[in-house]
Amino acid sequence: MAPGAGFAAFDGSWDPGCDPGSAVSFTDAEHYKWHDPALWHAASSLEDLEEGKYIFAVDEERVPCQYDDVIFQPETSFRVNVDSSERMIHLRSISIMGQKFTSDTAFAEYMQSGSAQRQFHGNGTFQVTNTRCPDKSGCECGNAGEHERICATLLRDSGSQCPALACKDPFQPVGHCCEICGATLSLEYTSGFDIRQYENRIRHAFLSLPKYAGVQLAISKVRKPQTFLGIVPRDSIPVIQIVLLDDKMGSQTGTNAEQLAEAILRDIAEHGDSFGIVTGTVQIATGSNSSGQRGVAAGGTAAGILTGLLGLLLLSTMLFLYRKGLIRLPSARLTGLWDRKGAQDAVAGPSDKGFDMPTDRAESHGVCPGEEVLKEMTSKDTGIYFVNPLYDETELAV
Repeated sequence: MAPGAGFAAFDGSWDPGCDPGSAVSFTDAEHYKWHDPALWHAASSLEDLEEGKYIFAVDEERVPCQYDDVIFQPETSFRVNVDSSERMIHLRSISIMGQKFTSDTAFAEYMQSGSAQRQFHGNGTFQVTNTRCPDKSGCECGNAGEHERICATLLRDSGSQCPALACKDPFQPVGHCCEICGATLSLEYTSGFDIRQYENRIRHAFLSLPKYAGVQLAISKVRKPQTFLGIVPRDSIPVIQIVLLDDKMGSQTGTNAEQLAEAILRDIAEHGDSFGIVTGTVQIATGSNSSGQRGVAAGGTAAGILTGLLGLLLLSTMLFLYRKGLIRLPSARLTGLWDRKGAQDAVAGPSDKGFDMPTDRAESHGVCPGEEVLKEMTSKDTGIYFVNPLYDETELAV
């Protein structure tokens, strides 16, 4: 309650000269969960936060990430459940009632107070590091282990049902709870890649154009699952994921996002190596029949090269398994092919007529650079700031 506020009772009589007052409802204080994406607003600076210029992100990243600054608005009340599958919630800093905590020691002391015990409940604990992302190529959010909890909380009011979509063959970006219409790009990168620099290029070169006015963009580093020949699971790899959504409806759903994705792919083909981008692939789903996946390599190499290599790899694998007797093929021509190859090798002797493919590729691990801290919040940081919007300054006017 606001300073000086209080309760008053009356006997039911009403004086026409008095303000009749208004009804006040108290919500369920146990309803709010830390891992509910709907409870947070995120911005890239304090100024943007105050002006309502919020960031669009996949659902995992709508909840505060490990290098983010969290702000509970001063002079507001809250009670939040911090139950966590990982038991540890990592943050860069957290501000409560105007006091900013940047170390475990100071925040642990606060958590012993009566106020903190009313504000936070559940099995989760906080680790406050005051650490910025050490990698200019970006850092993973760190909420992947909470994916199921985040999605269950987000979808609880809809019976765990995702909304119906108007596009054909929708897809699910890494870190998102539901499938979407639009486009997602996955970029492989070198150690020279700078995620903030590249995001600025996309925003200034493309999103500033009137035709892309209704497109939302989210860019971050994620771990993308890999498979061998599209079947056998392999270790995941870090990629830069760009998610594009637009405001089109019906058969036009996703078409603006598709156009922007194709423009970005063309830009990668021409300028990608100067930004440290190796390859880019895009997945598209629109209200028309133009859904699909395609890619490009920096420097203009067609994605067909990748398709051809995969085809050769598949053929070689089949021939190897056939030779080992692990599979049987209906045609005898394959046996003849291997026999002729053996005969040629016997006549010609050993030779080295193949080619080497480099296997070294620099990889980066880490996060987007954040700059030093809120103003006293005063700094003009480029980190991510989260604010809990459950209660705002309108409380003070009660």
